Amino acid sequence: MTTYSRYRQPIWLAAGVRTPFAKVDTALASYDAISLSVPVVRHMLDSLPNGQRPDFAVWGTVVPNLTFSNIAREVLMDAGAPATIPAFSTIMACSTSMIGMIEAAGMLDDDSMQLALVGGVDSLSRIQLGLNQRLSDWIRQFQKARSLGQKLSHALSLKWGDVSLYIPGIVNRTTGLSMGEHTEITARDWHLRREDQDQIAYDSHRHAVAAWNNGFFDDLVIPVGEFRRDSIPRADTSLEKLAKLPPSFDRTSGLGTLTAGNSSPLTDGAASVWVATLKGLERLHPQVPRVKLVDWEIAAVDFRTEGLLMAPAYAIPRLLARHGLTYQDIGLWEIHEAFAAQVLAHIAALQSPDFLAHKAGVERELGAFPRERLNPNGGSLAIGHPFGATGARILSQTVKELAARPPGTRAIVSICADGGQGTVALLEAG
Repeated sequence: MTTYSRYRQPIWLAAGVRTPFAKVDTALASYDAISLSVPVVRHMLDSLPNGQRPDFAVWGTVVPNLTFSNIAREVLMDAGAPATIPAFSTIMACSTSMIGMIEAAGMLDDDSMQLALVGGVDSLSRIQLGLNQRLSDWIRQFQKARSLGQKLSHALSLKWGDVSLYIPGIVNRTTGLSMGEHTEITARDWHLRREDQDQIAYDSHRHAVAAWNNGFFDDLVIPVGEFRRDSIPRADTSLEKLAKLPPSFDRTSGLGTLTAGNSSPLTDGAASVWVATLKGLERLHPQVPRVKLVDWEIAAVDFRTEGLLMAPAYAIPRLLARHGLTYQDIGLWEIHEAFAAQVLAHIAALQSPDFLAHKAGVERELGAFPRERLNPNGGSLAIGHPFGATGARILSQTVKELAARPPGTRAIVSICADGGQGTVALLEAG
């Protein structure tokens, strides 16, 4: 095993809190991205003993909104944080709050920067519509007209086809395909069976329901109004019920395997995590779960020729190889479940010597992937996927689970992102 170390001093992650997650247009539909974030940030600040405060904050959201440009600053101000705490926003699609963690970790120095508050949010229920660019340009020019004649002339230049709204869509700008449509292609490329995808989804719901019932989420989730528990995990789901659902993204070819049951739902929610040095940890309550951030890897693929969500399959083996580790050396695997098919494609790639050698560039043997160690408290298929919040949700969930295990136990956290990118972190119980 190598002694590679990315940081000059140990970096730690400590579990944060999140809102309950809810499907779009349901329990959290009245909250926008800022009002969803405020109770999370306020709880994190209030949980610090003796009036402590973080040295800075990183917050992110994926869905654009014209009413704010730096959501991190707006959230802290609305949460009543001291105005002297610097805050900046970040974005990397579904990896948004995980890349925020990586950014924060690189800024800590155990001197002036010891403790960072990181998180993210998305409110898919409160998407702001906009004017299309041609109409926006016309209005700006109309406002610049100095005389009534100029305004009248400009008004007559408006074409009916220019009058339309811009409605943000969950599609990739380059390809024009949704993530689900892209993943259908990946499922066919990797010959993934519908039954195996439904099994991943069933396990996710089963594990999430069990985790809620045994109290695992009690100190990770705070209430928002009367809403206190994730509404998406289903105790009554079954493989038989999942098998009856029709394809969601390929309804015509007869080959579609992605359904509403084995795809993550559009979700509202906010989540947070602490990033700290040793001195920063001393500013938290000692009972807050914490683990070491050992290393991370970021990967990107050409999604015009490769699967849109396949980047983590490159990042994971490279990260493990750098540390001389195999799959069996990882006691806990937390892989974001954008789609069950994407999870299965990652596992298939990780088990392929040809993929590892010729695509990931890893020649060493990494062993068999331990499926039984995957997402033991549920994943995004069951819990939900507010794009900007998912990274912090998974990180805090991993920190709590890993901190309860013997010192030296390792975890991999893996998140794929639109645009053919992905982030992976190696954590260790201290």
